[in-house]
Amino acid sequence: MRRNKGGVNGFIHEIVKNRYLYVLALPGILFLLIFAYTPMVGHLLAFQNYRLSDGLFGSEWVGFRNFEFFFGSKDWLRVTWNTVFLNGLFLVFGLGSAVVLAVLLNEVTGKWFKKTAQSFVFLPYFISWLVVSMMVQTMFSSTEGMMNQAFTSLGFEGVDWYLTPSVWPSILTFVYVWKVAGYNSIIFLASITGISSEYYESAKLEGASRFQQIIYITLPLLRPIIIIMTLLGIGRIFYGDFGMIYAIIGDVGVLFPTTDVIDTYAYRALRQMGNFSMSSAIILYQSFMGLIVVIFFNWLARKVDPNSRLF
Repeated sequence: MRRNKGGVNGFIHEIVKNRYLYVLALPGILFLLIFAYTPMVGHLLAFQNYRLSDGLFGSEWVGFRNFEFFFGSKDWLRVTWNTVFLNGLFLVFGLGSAVVLAVLLNEVTGKWFKKTAQSFVFLPYFISWLVVSMMVQTMFSSTEGMMNQAFTSLGFEGVDWYLTPSVWPSILTFVYVWKVAGYNSIIFLASITGISSEYYESAKLEGASRFQQIIYITLPLLRPIIIIMTLLGIGRIFYGDFGMIYAIIGDVGVLFPTTDVIDTYAYRALRQMGNFSMSSAIILYQSFMGLIVVIFFNWLARKVDPNSRLF
């Protein structure tokens, strides 16, 4: 009977045995160490009164004072709610639209038309948020915007969009879905093409329509990948899409009640006040909440479907 090697000897044996695989993984490991783990040292700033002249290890340690400053204002509730609410909208409508789009593309029989349609729905993902922000301004500017021109031509009054905070969660959700739904649909489309055709052939023999095949075969077999994509989205639910929101909203303070997220709030704290420590405290709070959410929903997924959990 072969004896399992453990401890240091077992680790060395594993490295030597699969050395070529570890060499292939080395660039990715170094990337994570340099750009994901090394910057975590910067979280120390959250517990300091950081000054550039004193450096990271020479600045005064102030404990949780920076967190008290953040949680002492009402802003933390507003930006936390906006972050979770907007990301919730993006997650639900983004994944939902991607699944529907993937199913529809899979139903297209013409090869040329299918490839053309895939290219068109995938194209918005490559448009930068700066260009998208210019498109949004063209659509929703107060007087000459395309939306107000359309309203006026139909006999309705125009809307001053940039003075109406309540409409922007819907606008941002629409823009987000338009940009990323095609990209996410490729993942679900790849999963659909991996489904055995025997399931559909058996359903046809039983007289099932195409819609019934989608409901009772395609969607149930997509459940594992949907759960995984949902968990990945939930893992970033406390991380607002800074590039999107800051490019579109910018510093329009009137819209902050519904669009200001943790990322933009921390950025303004750094840019306007030059307070590295408070910005670091906000980001550390954001990271901690994200960790709690991932652990909780992974536990929930393990209860529902053990094969779909992340860890």
